[in-house]
Amino acid sequence: MMKLGAMRFMYVTSWVISIGSLAKRIAIAIAEAVILTCVAVYYFAETIILTFTPGFLRNEKSVRGKVVLVTGGAGGVGQELVLRLARQDAKVVVWDINEKALEGVRERAKDEGHIIYTFAVDITSRDTVYKFAEKVKDAVGPVDILINNAGIVCGQTLLELPDYMIEKSFQVNVISNYWTVKAFLPDMLSRRSGHIVTVSSLTGLMGTYKCVDYSATKFATVGFHESLLLELKTHGHHFIKMTIVCPYFINTGMFDGCKPKAMPMYEPKDVAKRIITAIKRREVFVTIPNWARFATPLKYYIPAKLNWVLLYRVIKAPQSMMGMRSFKKTEKVEAA
Repeated sequence: MMKLGAMRFMYVTSWVISIGSLAKRIAIAIAEAVILTCVAVYYFAETIILTFTPGFLRNEKSVRGKVVLVTGGAGGVGQELVLRLARQDAKVVVWDINEKALEGVRERAKDEGHIIYTFAVDITSRDTVYKFAEKVKDAVGPVDILINNAGIVCGQTLLELPDYMIEKSFQVNVISNYWTVKAFLPDMLSRRSGHIVTVSSLTGLMGTYKCVDYSATKFATVGFHESLLLELKTHGHHFIKMTIVCPYFINTGMFDGCKPKAMPMYEPKDVAKRIITAIKRREVFVTIPNWARFATPLKYYIPAKLNWVLLYRVIKAPQSMMGMRSFKKTEKVEAA
């Protein structure tokens, strides 16, 4: 009889303990939900306030005296970035494979009274990137801001694309980012300061006609950037700032013949200005135009057939790309 009573007591005790444990878990879950809700409300409010705050009221960090390295900096948006940064007294380092274009941007900067540091670098070569990274550190100093801007586009359908151009597109547009970040991130971590900027594209958020290679590489840069950001934050490296910029079509040689129906192409100077503003404000995700950040995710929430109708009949995206120039058949490819 005593044994049976002991068993009942143990059963009741375990039941009470389990109820208490369940109540504790419920209380913790409720507390976490409340905290998460408060955090979400705070960040949404912060985003809304910053979105509608006039630019002159925003807190912007100066780039004066900062060592800024721009890949693909001898042409297009890259050249505009270089000149604008030099005008703001940054120490600008330019990497590009086109030596003639490098000489041109160096002379433009000199005419304006600025000194920039130019290096002819093939960013698709891992060893070359690492070698010139050391040269930059010795000649200019540790890099504060890395802008991965270099990119190429072919403007052909998949079956028209030569195999080597598909590989080259990924090497220039994506894989080079791995080499540059691996070359400069260790110094940023040791100094507990740095900023990595990835120039992607709206085609990295939505597929584009005649950009099977280019669009895929830009999707990849978005994945690379977001994953690296998560990695750095997970390890507590919040002092490394990261900015990704996804612009609409830009009026450079890369998109000759492209005639967008929905809205005109952006000028390189305007895109460069927005990128520098994003850097100074330490923005995380930027689309050009700004409203595109809200429009591009809609494709996940509407029927696929409706998405096609909107792209083809309303936005006329494929038609915009019909006349886009194709690359010249050559083994030598220069990053824009």
